[in-house]
Amino acid sequence: MLYILCTFKIKHTLKLYHFIYFFATTWEQHKLFDLSERITRKNINLESKLPLTISAQYGLVDQITFFNNRVASRDVSNYFLIKNGEFAYNKSYSDGYPYGVVKRLDYYDKGVLSTLYIIFSIDKKYINSNYLLYYFNTDNWYKHISECAAEGARNHGLLNISADDFFKLELKHPKDLYEQKKVGEFLKQLDSLIVLHQ
Repeated sequence: MLYILCTFKIKHTLKLYHFIYFFATTWEQHKLFDLSERITRKNINLESKLPLTISAQYGLVDQITFFNNRVASRDVSNYFLIKNGEFAYNKSYSDGYPYGVVKRLDYYDKGVLSTLYIIFSIDKKYINSNYLLYYFNTDNWYKHISECAAEGARNHGLLNISADDFFKLELKHPKDLYEQKKVGEFLKQLDSLIVLHQ
């Protein structure tokens, strides 16, 4: 039987989840590189001309609409191509998110991102996508990033963390994919409830 105690806070309309969970099933701990694959595909064939950015509140969104301006280069052939369902890590910190954010591409079929982002897909045989999405909305992964990253004075807020170090992040998750799915569904419903009452 699944018992979830979930508390949340809303600060400047940015939602950060802190949850404590107890399961009767087995928990496992794996490094992210065991559950995912880094993606470094370039947009050389111009499969997409949609420049994306990460919003802590909204996820991966159209950069031009979000900023009301185009920040990306006109030539996006050397950018990373990200596809729907894949994840991206933005190493820049923002208010309430001192170690950056990890978001999934949900709103578009594909788009392009600067090569400063770390992009990855997951192995769905071992980890549920929604579970991982909400896991990264907690601060459970901050400790690893803080131990690996060193902020340089000339980096304008960009954390000095390599892709290799990022993928060494250890994730705790229920062994049973069904339990992972239930956690993801619960938090998705909670997310919708928060939005409804804002």
